[in-house]
Amino acid sequence: MNSKKVAPKTSQNKEEIITNKNNSTTIKKTDTLVYALGGLGEVGKNMYCFEQDNEILIVDCGVRFPDEHLLGVDYVIPNFSHLVKNENKKKTLIITHGHEDHIGSIPFLLKTVKIDVIYAPRFAIALINRKLEERKMLKDAKIIQIDCNSKIETKHFTCGFFDTTHSIPDSLGLIINTVNGRIVHTGDFKFDLTPVGTNSEYQKMAYIGQVGVTLLLSDSTNSGVEGFSISEKKVAQQILETFRKTEQRIIVATFASNVYRVAQIIEAAAACDRKVAIFGRSMENVVDVGRKLGIINAPDKMFLTANQLNHYPSNKTCIICTGSQGEALAALSRIAAGTHRFIKLMPNDTIIFSSSTIPGNGDSVNQVINKLYRHGANVLTNSILNNLHTTGHASQDEQKLMMQLIKPKYFMPIHGEYKMLKQHASYAVETGIPEENIFTFANGDVLILRDKKVFPAKERILVDDIFVDGNDYSGISTAVLKDRQILADNGVVSVIVSIDSRENKICCKPVIVTRGFVFIKDSQPLLKEAEQIVWNALKEKMKGKTTFGEIKNTIRGSLEPFLYKKTHRNPIVVPVILNSKEAIEEMQQKRNKKNKSTN
Repeated sequence: MNSKKVAPKTSQNKEEIITNKNNSTTIKKTDTLVYALGGLGEVGKNMYCFEQDNEILIVDCGVRFPDEHLLGVDYVIPNFSHLVKNENKKKTLIITHGHEDHIGSIPFLLKTVKIDVIYAPRFAIALINRKLEERKMLKDAKIIQIDCNSKIETKHFTCGFFDTTHSIPDSLGLIINTVNGRIVHTGDFKFDLTPVGTNSEYQKMAYIGQVGVTLLLSDSTNSGVEGFSISEKKVAQQILETFRKTEQRIIVATFASNVYRVAQIIEAAAACDRKVAIFGRSMENVVDVGRKLGIINAPDKMFLTANQLNHYPSNKTCIICTGSQGEALAALSRIAAGTHRFIKLMPNDTIIFSSSTIPGNGDSVNQVINKLYRHGANVLTNSILNNLHTTGHASQDEQKLMMQLIKPKYFMPIHGEYKMLKQHASYAVETGIPEENIFTFANGDVLILRDKKVFPAKERILVDDIFVDGNDYSGISTAVLKDRQILADNGVVSVIVSIDSRENKICCKPVIVTRGFVFIKDSQPLLKEAEQIVWNALKEKMKGKTTFGEIKNTIRGSLEPFLYKKTHRNPIVVPVILNSKEAIEEMQQKRNKKNKSTN
């Protein structure tokens, strides 16, 4: 559903309002609301909310990993301000599975919002507990385990679950029953007829469709991929065949989140009498959790420590590591660069990329591959000639099959970039869902369920990205990032001014120093003119009494318009005020006298 934005107005709950092309409706207290704080128009940061009266049911709370242009940012998380604003409403969090784009923001959410209880499947709970334990937050969360047979009942929502196939164990789809209609949220899924791990509950999905579904929210990640995805069993066979053909050391790079793939690699190593060494913090965590839960079946004697690796025959070892996307600090990138502490590449090492390259990471991956080849390594990547990787998300025909099983009256594609959402919406039309019953929304758009009917609301929830630097979840990093971007595009100009605050005068002409703004040697006339502009403005300002803050504002106010007029660029202007030594000493003496009189 496309919507045309108009100037924001103020409503009772102070939310932004938009006017939809369709007949939009004002929200009633008895309505069930559906909206996303993350996950629409992007891959990652999944967070979907279902609200009625005094309750908010939240499904997933993930992070998005930053693009290359987000310098210094560790995570992108949803804006929780709407949940904070509704602090009096009961909040329940349900997790569909344990991937970072579905659980990564939980620590930040718990620091900001009171969550009454978290429901999550077994594997996700193990990963969530590790996150909270690292931050000493375990006591802040009440977590209850769920599976496909669980039932959750609150005042306005009754929830059931069904097993789905994904690249991580214990992945669930969700049924939400309300007085206004039944909602199905697929979570991340694919249909694999020969899966590794739990099979999809086709019969339960078909039964849900027969009972009747008002609204379907379905995973759109692979909307651009035709047909059915390759079975995980075929990938397992290809990996085992590659291991059997390889005589030298094997290094496998894959997603740490793809637990079943990691298990297959370890099984292939065991079948070929190879010991396994694990590198990369996230990979170590997943293997540890997988072994404790019995998903990765391998005894301790199968594994080598980093120190043992170099004392064991290389043709009897397999290294599993992170870095399949060319991440600069990941294990494989350091191996390729020759800076890894424990692993030095040897000629004829075989490097297997059991992954696909995420759009935007192509250059980074190619750089790593080139470095590996320079060391004489044999590099194998996923291609039409082999089956070294398969996705965990439904391709086009699988998405259509989900719609045919669930048979929804209304449809809202989720979990994908806008192009993916639109493609998924077109398949819904092909399966017989009327075009007017399909809603291609953005984060913050609100959908109303009322008496088994679905339509857009006038109200819109204010959402934006919060950039996290380290463990800062306050959003301060968002402003810092903007400054970094200005510095990258326009540079910085420092204005050094020497004054005597006792006599309220400037001691000498200002001095301007620039970095990344203009080439100093060719711009001396411009800088001299700029110094004169600031000098004249300060002389006028200091005819009367003033403050350091007013002096800084005068510098910026006079210099920024001048620089933009001359260069059409807006550098960051940093005033530096130097007070005379005598004035500083006099100020210190006055302060000391005041402190003595106070004591």
